[in-house]
Amino acid sequence: MNPILTTVAAWSYGIAGSVYAAFALYLLFGWRGGKRGGAMMVAVGLTAAWALIEFAFASTQGETLHAVGAFVDVLRVGAWYAFLLLAIQRPSDPASDADARLTWLFPAASLLVLSGLFAQGAIAAQWHAIGDAGRLGVFAGLVLSVFGLVLVELLFRNVSEDSRWSVKPLCLGLAATFIFDLYLFADALLFNRLDADAWSVRGFVHAMAVPLIAVSAVRNRAWTFGITLSRRVVFHSTAMIVTGVYLLFVAAAGYYIRYFGGNWGRSLQVALVCAAVLALGAVAISGSMRAKLRVIVSKHFFSYRYDYRDEWLRFTSALSSRDGRHELGQDVVRGLADLTESPAGALWLRESTGRQFVQSARWNMPSDSSVESVSSGFARYLRETGWVVNLEEFRSTPERYRGLELPAWLSDLPNAWLIIPLMNGGEIIGFVVLATARTRIEINWEVNDVLKTAALQAASFLGQMQATEALLEARKFDAFNRMSAFVVHDLKNIVAQLSLMMKNAERHRENPEFQKDMLMTVGHSIERMKQLMMQLREGTTPVEAPQGVDISAVINRIAHAKASQQPAPEVKVEERLIAKGHEDRLERVIGHLVQNAIDATENGGRVWIRLAREESLAMVEVGDDGHGMTPEFIRERLFKPFQTTKPTGMGLGAYESFQYVQELGGNVKVDSAPGSGTCVRLLLPVFEVSDRAPLAGRKELA
Repeated sequence: MNPILTTVAAWSYGIAGSVYAAFALYLLFGWRGGKRGGAMMVAVGLTAAWALIEFAFASTQGETLHAVGAFVDVLRVGAWYAFLLLAIQRPSDPASDADARLTWLFPAASLLVLSGLFAQGAIAAQWHAIGDAGRLGVFAGLVLSVFGLVLVELLFRNVSEDSRWSVKPLCLGLAATFIFDLYLFADALLFNRLDADAWSVRGFVHAMAVPLIAVSAVRNRAWTFGITLSRRVVFHSTAMIVTGVYLLFVAAAGYYIRYFGGNWGRSLQVALVCAAVLALGAVAISGSMRAKLRVIVSKHFFSYRYDYRDEWLRFTSALSSRDGRHELGQDVVRGLADLTESPAGALWLRESTGRQFVQSARWNMPSDSSVESVSSGFARYLRETGWVVNLEEFRSTPERYRGLELPAWLSDLPNAWLIIPLMNGGEIIGFVVLATARTRIEINWEVNDVLKTAALQAASFLGQMQATEALLEARKFDAFNRMSAFVVHDLKNIVAQLSLMMKNAERHRENPEFQKDMLMTVGHSIERMKQLMMQLREGTTPVEAPQGVDISAVINRIAHAKASQQPAPEVKVEERLIAKGHEDRLERVIGHLVQNAIDATENGGRVWIRLAREESLAMVEVGDDGHGMTPEFIRERLFKPFQTTKPTGMGLGAYESFQYVQELGGNVKVDSAPGSGTCVRLLLPVFEVSDRAPLAGRKELA
């Protein structure tokens, strides 16, 4: 044999053997015990064995291998006969089709297979008693091919109209192999020789039938194969096959131009190849061409248009990847558009007032300021029906959408195609308008169901984001209200201090010391109110970082301010300590505790302030021998907001003090009993003083 044909044959049968062997293993792992599936698995396995034996023969030219391959070839055909005969029978009643027209198939198939094996045995034994054994083997191969075509035709005719789509690929693939074998053996019988060219590519022809057989195996669950065919693999495989055929055609055209183009031949060939590659690149990046190819693959290879697992994972991943409403809205539009091969779309959501829908996101679609009232007939129709509106269908057959009135702005929207309502909890929160698809797509029940289900999921995501935004807004208002309550509490103290000063002004207005104290108090009140104004603008947390505060100076200043009240606080500073914090806030916290002690103590009682070190903390002790508090009040109400025992109190001072000390990393301890007074200890972190450390609390007492 020609060395080139030998190489081609080795590649041909090697590829066929590898493909069929891999397919046989795939069927083996997916087989669930059905007869038809078992017969197909055996047929595919014998085909793989035959192709691998022929590959070994082409590689080594061993005659024994060729004889063995011929025997396995007959067995392979017999296995396909068995599968086709089982497939012709109806699964519900295998005996129903065994009438006078089909009962002859079983003995005929058996006889032909035995005849083929006999002929191959005669060739191997070189037995020529009944004529040329070689021609007998060729004739047997021809008859086997013809009978195979008969079985394929019977299978196609005996299935119902609805089921033909599931066996079409199988019938096409097997018919192609039997027709090729028919040509090969007919040519050999006519010319008394085997066409070496046809024999060398026989493996390629049989290998090309594997994808078609696999598609039918996936479609026919009655064959009990638990296997699936990836749409992505089919799509890319189809694209590669089309690309390969295109490049082969371009190569053939290039060689033709080169050899018959004269002096310009090579230049024209280069120009043709460059133009062809450029055209291929343009087609490859074309969204419209990819969409058409996906539609073709889904229509002709699968019973359903969508691979629901992949589509749902992709759609959910797209919705979960963004945080902002605009980004999420754009992902919703793009996700729904990808389900229908639409190149553009826009989202209308109900605004915060809940009165109208406005465009909140768009993808490849111009901005539109049009609004739609929630109470309009269009919105009411979407809310009541929940249907996906196909505008092309609406324009051609409006009676299918009775009661639908399109708004003028939607009718004028260019390329508007589908309107998908977004329903959440029985209410419509918006709708998506998609542009016309890149390729023709039939909007059937499957597409409608997928779009409605995807819209429900998208609406739940959008509804959750709207609820989150509303919650954040409510929390902001809550934080502002809490801050306002603290500010009002501080203003109450300032007003009380100014009221006390005005009460004493009638008696001491001529006293220079009182005038000096009055000016200092007014200045301090003004400074404090300025800080409250800043706190309202910037929030409850101070802008500046904690600094070192001279606690003894703060205590002395508080004692001086409270000296006119009864009982006047006593001060005992055991050690000058610098604590970490904010001077004004610490002064307010300690002042609040001192004022509470004074209010809880009768005239003649005792109130004290003590500063000492407790381990590594600064301890500020504020005590009194007044009314005291019960353990239940301390445990359940003392540090809770809006809890107070004072008739005019707001119940925020202790809560604010406790929260602030906790923020600094300190602690508050309370020791009290009814009738025995109260002792509150503030434990504050000590500030490590250095030469460059900021130090607060150096205000001089007047």
